[in-house]
Amino acid sequence: MKRIAAPPAWRAIDFISDLHLSAAQPRTFEAWRAFMASTDADAVFILGDLFEVWVGDDARASGAFEAACAGVLQSAARRMHVAFMAGNRDFLVGPALLADCGIAPLPDPVVLDAWGRPVLLTHGDALCLSDVDYQRFRTQVRSESWQREFLARPLEERQSIARAMRDASAQAQRGRSEWADVDADATVAWMREAGARELVHGHTHRPGVGALAPGYLRHVLSDWDLDATPPRADVLRLTRDGIARRSPA
Repeated sequence: MKRIAAPPAWRAIDFISDLHLSAAQPRTFEAWRAFMASTDADAVFILGDLFEVWVGDDARASGAFEAACAGVLQSAARRMHVAFMAGNRDFLVGPALLADCGIAPLPDPVVLDAWGRPVLLTHGDALCLSDVDYQRFRTQVRSESWQREFLARPLEERQSIARAMRDASAQAQRGRSEWADVDADATVAWMREAGARELVHGHTHRPGVGALAPGYLRHVLSDWDLDATPPRADVLRLTRDGIARRSPA
C-alpha cells in the first residue's frame, strides 16, 4: 500500500470530499471557491467526487463551469499543497487537468504519515461490498479499455452518456432507504495492512466518527450541498492534536 509523508513543517491538513460540483449548484461552488481561497491549512486533500460528473479533461475547453473549477484549483495550488483522489463520479479526471493545475494525484487507498501518525485515506466506494451492482459497474468503468473507448467518443456524446448514467444512479438510490456503508471486516483488514488505526473516507454521505473494531477508528466526510435545507458542508482537519470537524466558512 502506497505511503506519503507530510512535511514536518506542516501545521494543518484539511480533508474534503463529495462536493458533487455542478453548474446547477452555484452556492456549493461558491462555498468551495471561498474555502479553497481562504483556508489556512498547509494542504487540502480532496478524497473523491469533487465533481458531480467529469467526462474528460477536454471538457475545460468548451465548458465555462469546468474551466472555472480548474481555475480555482490552479489558484489554490499556488499557495498550498492540493492533492486529488478519484471518486465514483470523477474517476475520469486525468493527468492533464492535475498537471495543468499543479495538483498532486492520490492513489486509492493511500497511507498519510503525518507527525508520526499514520492515517489511511480512501474515497470509500471500493469498500461498499454489499452494493454488488455498483461493484460490477466500478470494475467495468475503471478498466483501461473502457476508459480508452469512452474518451475516444466526441465530447457531446460522452456528456449525454454521463447524464443517462447519472439519472440511472439517482433512480436506483431513490429505491434505497440509505446509502451503502463500507464493509467493516474488509475496512479493518485494509487498516491492519496499512498499519493505521485511523481512517478518513467519504462516499457514504454518513458524516461522523466511530469505531469499526476495538482500536480502529474511522472519520467519515460530509457531502456538500449549500442549496439544501439545512445546508451541508464539513471539513475534517488533521493537526498534531488529532482530527476535528469544522465548518468551511
